[in-house]
Amino acid sequence: MGPPVSIGNNLPPGPSVIVEDIFIMGPWSAGPYHTGYYASFMRIVHEWRHLRQLRRSGRGHDPGGVAETKAGELAVVCPACPHAGKNLPQGWENSPPATRWLYALFVAIDANFRLKRKAVSSDRVDPGLNTGWAYFVEERAYKSYLSERANERQERSTCVSHNAVNMADTKSSRGLAATGIGTIDCARHEFKLPNGVGNLQKGERYLNMDYIVFSALVGFTVTVLNISYDIACQWSKNLWNRMEHMPARLHIPRDDVLVRYFIPKFHIAAHIAACQLTFSWNFTKWVGRTDGEAPERGWASANRVTSSTKEMGPGTRRDTLDDHFGDWNWKKTTTLDSQGRTLKRKMENTIKWEREHRVALYDLEGTIQPALLDEWGTEVEMWEEDNTRPNPFESKLAPITQAAVRSQLAELEAQELREGINHSLDDNVSPSVLISGGIELEDLQQRLKRDISDLSLHPTENQREAIIHRTNALQRRIDSWTRYQQLYMPIVSTLRSSTNPSPGSPQTLKPQDFPLYLPSALLNHLDCNHRLMKHEWKLRQAQAHDALNELRSHLRLCSHIYKFKDKNLRGQAASTRAQNLIARVKAKKDAAVARYRCARQAIESLSCRLDEMGWEATLRPLRHEDIRPMGNFTGDRTQGTGTISWIWLTTDVDTSPSENESVQDCVRIEWCKARARAARWSEEVELLAEEMRRVLAFLEWQGSWWHQRTMLRSSEKTTEQEGLQAYAYRQAALRSAMRTSFQARWSFDDSGPSIDAPPAVMEF
Repeated sequence: MGPPVSIGNNLPPGPSVIVEDIFIMGPWSAGPYHTGYYASFMRIVHEWRHLRQLRRSGRGHDPGGVAETKAGELAVVCPACPHAGKNLPQGWENSPPATRWLYALFVAIDANFRLKRKAVSSDRVDPGLNTGWAYFVEERAYKSYLSERANERQERSTCVSHNAVNMADTKSSRGLAATGIGTIDCARHEFKLPNGVGNLQKGERYLNMDYIVFSALVGFTVTVLNISYDIACQWSKNLWNRMEHMPARLHIPRDDVLVRYFIPKFHIAAHIAACQLTFSWNFTKWVGRTDGEAPERGWASANRVTSSTKEMGPGTRRDTLDDHFGDWNWKKTTTLDSQGRTLKRKMENTIKWEREHRVALYDLEGTIQPALLDEWGTEVEMWEEDNTRPNPFESKLAPITQAAVRSQLAELEAQELREGINHSLDDNVSPSVLISGGIELEDLQQRLKRDISDLSLHPTENQREAIIHRTNALQRRIDSWTRYQQLYMPIVSTLRSSTNPSPGSPQTLKPQDFPLYLPSALLNHLDCNHRLMKHEWKLRQAQAHDALNELRSHLRLCSHIYKFKDKNLRGQAASTRAQNLIARVKAKKDAAVARYRCARQAIESLSCRLDEMGWEATLRPLRHEDIRPMGNFTGDRTQGTGTISWIWLTTDVDTSPSENESVQDCVRIEWCKARARAARWSEEVELLAEEMRRVLAFLEWQGSWWHQRTMLRSSEKTTEQEGLQAYAYRQAALRSAMRTSFQARWSFDDSGPSIDAPPAVMEF
């Protein structure tokens, strides 16, 4: 709770002095009288670290002493987060919903698999000194809980991104006592929470993460809780049922707290479309511009100690990391107003973007009928109050798929047969079946070409046999299909005669190179049945949209695997396995790209002959720079400030409704997103102002807390009493100086912001 402070000339030894002492006392020293002192010295450092944490948290001023230290009491807490009784106004718990969100707690969950520990020593030999008083959970209770439920099976993921996440559950733990750590951080200011860190034994299991999360949350009293987790879509399921099986001391009042779940903005692009809408920080009200990526920014600092802590015993490692996290939190406290990370600078940037997006929304609304704005606004507000209602960010029109178009064409032909109209020239193959089969053969040809090109120079007998079987099967299907094609498209017989002039001679073209001559491949001057061209037009559009859906899915998966690999995998074997998986996903992505370009080329050819227009708006040319994940922005823009590739903005909707209805659906979705962007920036202004107020209030409370410590404990020794009072006064003076410094930096008039009133934000 207290800071590492150095005032005046009472400075501790510098790093160079400590290193010199370690060298002199180490076993490598040439001095015969210093051999064997290294272990003793490191034990002294360990104890000194622990005593320093106790002193800075005021335990020496408490009559109960060290024995009455509570869980998490040695942690440095975030002054900008809501703390009941410390920096929240009177009656905050009774605030209306319009202002209650300002007092919400924002937390972010993550795991780090670099902070592992080898299976050396034991808790009996090296139990540690902090024992749950700082950031790590109390180890004995934690392990007891895990052992009691060790046989529980984790629920399987239903989200595409977690095909990669689940790899953590199968990673090798041989020779490791801990494969990493799980943490819960303040999502707004990147502080580690008290009792918010715990060891992981086998991947990122719910069993571990649940215990760590609830251990941290029981220390807060809030009415609104926003939780960010890269697998929130899965982890949130049955969370409260799992809580009921945890120790009663870890239960939080579920009925009294509004809990909302989110996926961090950088990670959400790897999730399926439903998750991107339901768990988005961008589309949910009353969260400001929070991104949920706080833990990721802290790992760069923590990872620097991995090489040393992985060799330590369990207790020493926990205490060392506790000290490291305390240093991180204290530096975050003192740099709240430093150059480049000042809350004032954040406020200035936020107000600039808020105005820009407010103007953009105003301009867009000027092109929309007021009645539609009222209707759409009501829909958005109803969804914001109840997420089970229809999502306004989703299209209301049915998506285009090849299966849906084939079904529509079959129903149309059935209706014509009932009316006595028959366009079929064969009882087994109708016009739509002919075109659909031709497109399917085209796809099989491309697959066979790719697989043949992927063969090595010296393929195995099994590989050659498999290719031969597939080639023969494709040839038989083409032979069968072309017989029906000649009934509907007699012109193709003339075209093929140029490549195979002798009717009885063997086929010289390989089946994967055989020209199918679908209507889109015919030259404009060649005659073709209009009905066949119309069927191919509809099926090609569906094929293009299906290919885009596949492309988006593979980009999400590839993005997630890259993130998982960079974050968790080390070593040649693990990296090779991940690279093989990435290569397979990339191959599927490239296939989807080729299929889209083929479909679009056919659509472009047919549009001239059918006089179709307007399709270019949604089926644009797919350039190399367009093939990127949703989170990969161009230039220096990011989410909320820039644009994404058009492949994520296309509206895969059925063209059967009127063009006006389709356009209106697109405009509605864009208006909803523009409204959300403007709202999030506006909320960020209010939230930053409240956080400024909370920091000042917390420092005032903490200064008073240290003043109370001056007389809390009496000592018979005059010098000891004077020392206790001097240290407490110094800590109180430090908080007062910090508060004065922050207030001066955040002031914009003579009075400046006060404890009871936030700054006048519009005057920045």
